[in-house]
Amino acid sequence: MKLSYQSLKSPEWLEKGYQLPQFNLEEVAKNTQKSPAWLHLGAGNIFRAFLANLQQRLLNQGVANQGIIVAEGFDYEIIDKAYRPFNNLSLFAKLKNDHTVDKIVIGSIVESLRMDTSFPEDFSRLKAIFQAPSLQMVSLTITEKGYLIKNQQGEYYPAVLSDFEQGLATPQSYIGKIVALLVERFNQGKLPLALVSMDNMSENGAKLRNVILEFAQQWQKSGHLSQDFIDYLNSDKISFPWSMIDKITPRPDSEVQKQLQNEGVEDLEPVVTSKNTYVAPFVNAEELEYLAIEDNFPNGRPALEKVGVILTDRETVNKIETMKVTTCLNPLHTALAIYGCLLGFTKISDEVRDPDLLALIQKLGYQEGLPVVIDPKLINPKQFIDEVINIRLSNDFIPDTPQRIATDTSQKLAIRFGETIKSYIKTSKDVNELIAIPLVFAGWLRYLLAIDDNGNCFENSPDPRLNEIKEKLSCVTLGEKVSAEQLKPILSDSNIFGVNLYEIGLADKVVNYLNELLVGTGAVRQTLHKYVN
Repeated sequence: MKLSYQSLKSPEWLEKGYQLPQFNLEEVAKNTQKSPAWLHLGAGNIFRAFLANLQQRLLNQGVANQGIIVAEGFDYEIIDKAYRPFNNLSLFAKLKNDHTVDKIVIGSIVESLRMDTSFPEDFSRLKAIFQAPSLQMVSLTITEKGYLIKNQQGEYYPAVLSDFEQGLATPQSYIGKIVALLVERFNQGKLPLALVSMDNMSENGAKLRNVILEFAQQWQKSGHLSQDFIDYLNSDKISFPWSMIDKITPRPDSEVQKQLQNEGVEDLEPVVTSKNTYVAPFVNAEELEYLAIEDNFPNGRPALEKVGVILTDRETVNKIETMKVTTCLNPLHTALAIYGCLLGFTKISDEVRDPDLLALIQKLGYQEGLPVVIDPKLINPKQFIDEVINIRLSNDFIPDTPQRIATDTSQKLAIRFGETIKSYIKTSKDVNELIAIPLVFAGWLRYLLAIDDNGNCFENSPDPRLNEIKEKLSCVTLGEKVSAEQLKPILSDSNIFGVNLYEIGLADKVVNYLNELLVGTGAVRQTLHKYVN
């Protein structure tokens, strides 16, 4: 059993419980080649486990006759090693709470391309796709870093500066490539298009629009583009819908791989690319998923509402995103990540079975978050938290780790917790009533010492401000108290916490909690138990 068009004709797949595409693969591929409708940028796991499966379901229902074309603009080995050797087919293992697995062969991806001018055939094909009147949507999952064209000092990256100088012929930066391809569409008669960011960040459509406009304006200043093209980007022919996407998609799991291999599926070995991407011909992910998109598509769109996607207005999408990121999911995830690393956990699902950690996220979500939650109406916030705690995070079939979630924590705290603090202040609620949020802040500072609750050293997860903040914490030692004054350079930093903790009166509480966490081995468990029960 191999992932190939020819192999799927074998009855063995159905006999072993695999769900196969219910459409003619070759016919859909021809339709897509001739009249592309959906191009996706970013060939990672969430694309295959979620977005490609949405289109597969539309194809299965007979309400679509084109597949998706995927392009990768950063790590080209993903295309070379996880797509093309398998006719762009992949296996999606949907991991359910009851330990059953839906095994779905994804056949909706009909073409995979390397988005770089150093692959002239691929880039020429991308130009042709952008020139096609049939193209309705270009969606993106390129991570938040893909939208950055400047460093923290506000300076353009070298590749971006080179693009500004060299022009449209051989762009090197991700955004430069997108703008160059949009010029192709402009030159075909200012054809309409929706550019849909599906990256997991608030106001993602606005971020995409702003960076594309900034890039294009720089090219205009250097004489590579006309004002007419800038006007095209600003017209109603080009839209940048906002979206909220949510599906836990860990990297390919060895146990899932073994199960599939034991059933006879061949060549499933994962590969770590030279850019440290962990890819395989299969993906595994949780059962639940959410996608809400602002319904603004100048050239039409797939019938995504038929497969559970919420199509609504921008304000509602923003409310759903805010609800998830600031209250119902992301804060709980980050709290588990911090304390999970300190308490020696390696699986998120095991943490949710720990009474103290369960009490921590319940206090965070239900007691501190829900009273000031943004209610989007279309999704009930309490029900969302119920699902997160009782179905999603507790699913021990999802091989997710606190170490993965702890990545870039300094970039997350301001949104995931700071917004709730601001809501308390705005509604005149007493921030001193908060217990779980300052306990998470204190836990993060304790985590940065890279010594767990048993006194063992561990490695902090990557974070762009890791070295800087650890240097500021050099005054903190396990077994000794620290003063509020010593921590002022950190706790006053509103870029980290969203607020100056001294100005709002929470700094002393964070310092007091930290001092309890620092008493010695076992103090993390003892302090956590004391304040969440």
